[in-house]
Amino acid sequence: MTVRRDAGLYGYERALRRAGLEPIAGVDEAGRGACAGPLVAGAVVLPPGRAGIVPGLADSKLLTEAARERVYAQVVRRALAWSVVVVEPEECDRLGMHVANVEALRRAVARLEVRPAYVLTDGFPVDGLGVPGLAVWKGDRVAACIAAASVIAKVTRDRLMVDLHERWPHYDFRTHKGYVTAEHEAALAEHGPCPVHRMRFVNVRRAAGLEPGPGEDEGADTSVGAGPEHPTGPDLTEEDA
Repeated sequence: MTVRRDAGLYGYERALRRAGLEPIAGVDEAGRGACAGPLVAGAVVLPPGRAGIVPGLADSKLLTEAARERVYAQVVRRALAWSVVVVEPEECDRLGMHVANVEALRRAVARLEVRPAYVLTDGFPVDGLGVPGLAVWKGDRVAACIAAASVIAKVTRDRLMVDLHERWPHYDFRTHKGYVTAEHEAALAEHGPCPVHRMRFVNVRRAAGLEPGPGEDEGADTSVGAGPEHPTGPDLTEEDA
């Protein structure tokens, strides 16, 4: 089975259906690269044909906030099934971001009311789904069901971060959604971390006084990778993401 480069956003689903694999679920997460707030995973099964064509659908990161809300409403209305999973910061700290991410994606698929015959994941394979699947590079930009899942996950998480802003307004979660920005760093330096900050992240531990600052310990290990949504400098990310 091959998918042409010019097959469009729905090409993967059409190819899988031609091969007799249906229903097809897409899964994606939001918030892996943030140093505060939950990790959220979404899973979506779109129907075949015109009913499954979602107006305005695209990778959630490429849409404006207003456009994401419109697409979210369309996905919820059109999907054969959809689910969302929220992994709280303390569980992210306990498991580590990669393990928490994979577990969230598994849970999202397991919660679908329609059992998929095939699962498309964004970027890396996820085992333990109970059905065959395919990891698609930049899947939220090339596969409709993954893009739909990315919208479900991001809109859900953004709403949660706005709620958290009401509880801890000093950090301005409403604006940066828990990702590392200059303003967020300044708030961390002034107020220290709050209960929804992820203590595995070097910058959060530093703000809590658990990690030496730059220049204080030349041997400090700060070499880790950032999440795809908001890449940050190597000293601001989680140790085993």
